[in-house]
Amino acid sequence: MHTVILVLVEVLIVIGMSRLVGFAFKSIKQPLVIGEIVAGIMLGPSLLGFIAPHAAAILFPSETVPFLNVLSQLGLIFFMFLIGLELNPKYLSGNLKSAIIISNISIIVPFSLAAILSLLLYPLISNASVSFTAFALFLGAAMSITAFPVLARIITENNLQGTKLGTLALTCAAVDDVTAWCILAIAIAVARNGSINQNAILTIFESIIYIGFMFTIGRWFLKHLLTHYRRTGKLSQLLLALIYMGVVASALITEFIGIHLIFGAFLLGAVMPKNAELVRELAIKTEDFVLIFLLPVFFAYSGLRTQIGLLNSPQLWLLCALVLGVAIAGKYFGAYFAARVSGINKREASALGWLMNTRGLTELIVLNIGLELGVI
Repeated sequence: MHTVILVLVEVLIVIGMSRLVGFAFKSIKQPLVIGEIVAGIMLGPSLLGFIAPHAAAILFPSETVPFLNVLSQLGLIFFMFLIGLELNPKYLSGNLKSAIIISNISIIVPFSLAAILSLLLYPLISNASVSFTAFALFLGAAMSITAFPVLARIITENNLQGTKLGTLALTCAAVDDVTAWCILAIAIAVARNGSINQNAILTIFESIIYIGFMFTIGRWFLKHLLTHYRRTGKLSQLLLALIYMGVVASALITEFIGIHLIFGAFLLGAVMPKNAELVRELAIKTEDFVLIFLLPVFFAYSGLRTQIGLLNSPQLWLLCALVLGVAIAGKYFGAYFAARVSGINKREASALGWLMNTRGLTELIVLNIGLELGVI
C-alpha cells in the first residue's frame, strides 16, 4: 500500500507541476506541451535531484518508476488514438502524395548527414563491440525521426488540426515515423546479428499486412459499430468499451510486430469512421483525462531518466551542439525544399520544416532501444 500511496502523491505533483510550468510557457506564447516536457525534466535528476537529492529520492524512489511507466504508456496509446480519430480525410486525400515526398526527403537528408557525422563520432564515443554500420543506422534513425505525439500535441493546442498545414504536417510525420521505424528495425537486426537478416524484413512485411488488414476488415467492423451508434443515438458504455478494447488490442499487435504500440493506437483512430457526432462524443469522453492526467506522467517518467549533468566536458557539449545542428538543419532544409518542389509557398514550407523538427517522445524510444542494445 505504501508504494500505491507514493505513486498517487507523485501523480499529484506531476499534474500540478505540469499545469504550473505549462501555463508559464503559454504566457510567453509557447505551446503548453513544451512546459510539460520542461516540468518533467525539472522533477528528475537534472534539477530536483541536483538541488535536493534527498527529497528526490523520497518522492521518486526506483520502486515507483514501473508504475509511472505503465501510466505513461497508457497515456501515449490513447493520445495517439485521439490524433488518428481527429484526422480529417478531406485534407489527407489531397496531401498524401506531397506528404510522402516531403517526409521521405526529410528523412533522406538528415539520415545522409548522420552517416557522414558517424565517421567523426564513431571513433570518439563508440567501441569495437559495436559495428560502424549499426552505429550509423542508429544515429541516422535518431536524426531523421519526427516525434509524432509531440507534433500532434502542438498542432492540436494551436487548433491547426483542421488546416491544410496542420494536416499535412501530421501526415508527413506519420509517414516519416513509419519509415524511420523500418530503418530502426534494420538497425536492430544489424546490431544483434551483425547483418540484415530475415527478422527485419519480416517486421516490415507484417506491418504492411496489418495496415492493409485495418483499412479493409478493421474498417468494415468499425462501420458496423457506427451503424449501431446511429441506431441507438448515443455512445453507450458497451460501445465505448469495445472501442477502447480495440485501441489496446491494435496497440499490442503493432508492439508484437515490432514497430511500437503507439502506431497501432493511431491506426485504429485513423480508420475509425469519421462520423461527426461519434468523433465528437468519443473525443469528449476521452481527451480531458488523457491530456490532463496521463500524458504529463509520460513527460515526468522521461524526465526522471534524463540527466543533463552527464554532459560534463567542453568536448561533449561541442559534440552535442554538432549533433543538434546537423539534425535540425537536415530536417528543416529537407522538408523545406521538398515542400517548395511540391508547390507549397515559402512561409508554409518554412513552418513545415520547423514542425518536422519535433523529436521528443519517439526520439526517446529510439535512444532507449540503442541504449539497451549497447549501440550507444
